[in-house]
Amino acid sequence: MRYSSGMRQRARSAEDKARRADDLLQAAEAVALERGGVRYVTLAEVTERAGLHRTGVRRYYSKKEDLLLELAERGWGQWRDAVADELGDRTGLTPAQTAAVVSSTLIGLPVFCDLLTHVPLHLEGDVDIERARRYKTNATAAHDAIATALDRASALAAGQVVSLLAAAVVLSAGLWQVSHPTPTLAKLYEEVPDWGHAALDFAPRLTTLLTACATGLAAGPG
Repeated sequence: MRYSSGMRQRARSAEDKARRADDLLQAAEAVALERGGVRYVTLAEVTERAGLHRTGVRRYYSKKEDLLLELAERGWGQWRDAVADELGDRTGLTPAQTAAVVSSTLIGLPVFCDLLTHVPLHLEGDVDIERARRYKTNATAAHDAIATALDRASALAAGQVVSLLAAAVVLSAGLWQVSHPTPTLAKLYEEVPDWGHAALDFAPRLTTLLTACATGLAAGPG
């Protein structure tokens, strides 16, 4: 088969294949950002962005759900690294400062926040068990690394840190969806502004709620 001049040749080495797989992930993230959510990502557009033939994606990801789950798995690693970078060698962080680290690092990963809704709803269930196992293993390891880093840097107790992270995952997932309404809802909010009160700004609301959560956890039982 002859490919157009803009189409890449099939990857031959393991390094080439890894690079192509990463290109597909970056393309999927770009489409999600531009279209307003991962629900609008299609394999056709992703492969076109990555410069591959439309059937080429199957050599790297069996279906769209596999690609998006890989993007979510990578997101956990990005969040772990962002928290580590933000903390540096800081210690003795107050509950509010701890919440600020958690919220600011999540705010910097909008596609990951979007995916945190889709993973438990269908992505984990729409892949084979070994792929789901790999996602759980790596996501859990990243979560535990984040919890350990925050426990070292924060005045919050270890259990309180874990509770704060649980709240962060749920809140960032839910608030992202609410603050990025579908075109139908966006039109309704324009017609009836009172209905749009739920479409709150994602970043300030997440920060406010996580700060309240961290402060409440610190005031309660350890």
